[in-house]
Amino acid sequence: MDTTIGRAARTASAGTGLVSAHFKPTPGSAPDLADPGFWQLPAPTRAAAFAELRRRPTPLYVGDRATGRGHHALVRYADVVEAGRTPAVFRSAPGVTTPEPPRWVRALFGDSMVNLDDPRHAQLRRVIARAFTPRLLSRVEDDIRRVAARLVDDVERNRPEDFVTAVAAELPFQVICNLMGIPEGPRRAILDQVDHASEHTGVARPLRRRLRVPGRGLAALARMQLMVAAIGRHRRRAPADDLITALVTADVEGRRLTGRELGAFFSLLLVAGVETTRNALAHGLHLLTAHPDQRALLLDDLDGRLGGAVDEIVRHATPIIQFRRTLAVDHELGGPGGPLLRAGEKAVLYFGSANRDETVFTDPDAFDITRTPNPHLGFGGGGPHYCLGAHLARQEMKVLFRELFTRLPGLRSVGEPDLVPSSFDNRIRSLRFTF
Repeated sequence: MDTTIGRAARTASAGTGLVSAHFKPTPGSAPDLADPGFWQLPAPTRAAAFAELRRRPTPLYVGDRATGRGHHALVRYADVVEAGRTPAVFRSAPGVTTPEPPRWVRALFGDSMVNLDDPRHAQLRRVIARAFTPRLLSRVEDDIRRVAARLVDDVERNRPEDFVTAVAAELPFQVICNLMGIPEGPRRAILDQVDHASEHTGVARPLRRRLRVPGRGLAALARMQLMVAAIGRHRRRAPADDLITALVTADVEGRRLTGRELGAFFSLLLVAGVETTRNALAHGLHLLTAHPDQRALLLDDLDGRLGGAVDEIVRHATPIIQFRRTLAVDHELGGPGGPLLRAGEKAVLYFGSANRDETVFTDPDAFDITRTPNPHLGFGGGGPHYCLGAHLARQEMKVLFRELFTRLPGLRSVGEPDLVPSSFDNRIRSLRFTF
């Protein structure tokens, strides 16, 4: 056990300085995944703990002392895929985050697509998919290139110090605002609301702050949704060539998005689309800096290896760590004779652990941009909730890294990233860089 953990820690921490000298595993012990302290441990220590959990014959049941409820921890690749592809058993409602959104919050703001099951989920997905016309998608790809070029211009001219605020957060935010048709005026205010609404999701923090923050986050969410609902009402009266117009005027089997549904979808786009891509971009720059051999491989054949590099960044970093599901019926995991999960119980899909599963990925803790195949679960475990924005995120990452490394081949991170301890997303608060 000590040998495995030591190897995982050394590989995962190469160039990052994250190995904990205080980690002393006890054979047969299990980590408390519900304890905020676990998520403050160094990344290699947590990776080693999940490696031990994957070797267990049945999923660990994690009790939560704060709520009195617990969950089955699905940490193996096959189990996460099974849960993602059997939505009639593993339901998303009433919520995929921990804790679940209270009923009054859902009534006030509407249900996000990630918290819905069929038939409502399928109806909304059809309306949204129909709005993404070939013409709109073609325009988005052109827009990504324009935004990326402008951001690199700004980096060359202003030499900012923080890669997250200057580049990684800015690209997906501007692309989504352009796609939706958000006017320039309210964009800064909307970005502030996004930061307030999402900054403490799954974050370990003192109790007194835990009690105060939800009100602030909900107020930010309310302001953001009111802004986009107002734009939606205007687009119904004066249509434009943008996604908001397509969503509020579409007629798919007599269905179009209501103002509340539009607000909920926009919130999902911003929090899911901006936050995850931002974190993947920041992790990508640091991984390529910490692994100079992989950086050299990429720069030697940028066009040929960029797609593989993007997927390996997403696998290795796994921007969304976990989602939860609720069992609709009794279910034997893996088939007859497998561990029995009871109806009403909770299961948490640990994507970060599944993406390090040794039965699927050779040397899973290594960062290898030539890894093939690379069937990672960074965009979900498949099924109806597979990420709608996976193609957009890949395009944004490829275009930006191509622009950065073509024009600034000396680009690299400086020091360690400022990581936010979170059980929900692998978030980087800031990352110093230079070129």
